[in-house]
Amino acid sequence: MTGNDIADFRPRLADLTTALGLLTRLPLPLSVFTKDQTRVPAHAAWAYPLVGLVIASLSALAGWVALSFGLPSTAAALFVLLASIASTGAMHEDGLADCADGFWGGWTRDRRLEIMKDSQIGTYGVVALVLSLGLRFAALAALIASGGYLMALICAAVMSRAAMVAVMYALPAARPAGLSGATGRPPKHAMALAVLFGVVLVGWVLPMALIAVLAVTFGVALVARAKIGGQTGDVLGATQQITEITVLLTALAALQ
Repeated sequence: MTGNDIADFRPRLADLTTALGLLTRLPLPLSVFTKDQTRVPAHAAWAYPLVGLVIASLSALAGWVALSFGLPSTAAALFVLLASIASTGAMHEDGLADCADGFWGGWTRDRRLEIMKDSQIGTYGVVALVLSLGLRFAALAALIASGGYLMALICAAVMSRAAMVAVMYALPAARPAGLSGATGRPPKHAMALAVLFGVVLVGWVLPMALIAVLAVTFGVALVARAKIGGQTGDVLGATQQITEITVLLTALAALQ
């Protein structure tokens, strides 16, 4: 069953719990997903940007505590990153690393998917993680030093989760037996609502980031389609990481 098989999509408050259970490691109740349930997990995709808001709030709190103890902006940036990674269990970082290894370590679609499924990390994955963490740290440290990191952090977390939903909707699941395949395809209105959350927030706070995020998200989707013919949970994780970095760097550029 796909998310579009059910026409009467309606957002539900319980969807937030489902989305938090999927995208974080926070101790929340989460029902077991089964293929025969009447409401597929992808219906909760509209709430993914709200999960980003929760994660950004926890990360900002960690940064505020660090600054309250008199730590410099560089140390506060590390605590922000730590809170974000701890909240999600590094699942998005893992997806980025797996995509880097699979996309550029395999010569065929099946081999790329096989590499992505392997729990071991390769050279491409290490390089991708170092670059991701380094760019986010540098941007956050500079933004914290400027005193304007809160809204940039929120915009990055919300918009990057909205981009995930857009890719989920635009591309078929490359591995039906994987997490993305089990989650399903979001209904059109769930996708539209998620994207609306991101566009309204970023368009209000940081409008110059919208074009950059659109270009980056489209680029990730094109590469994923070319490499494996669709999307997986790893592709969605990579989408989140790359778009988050894009928003943070755009916010930093806006300060210059």
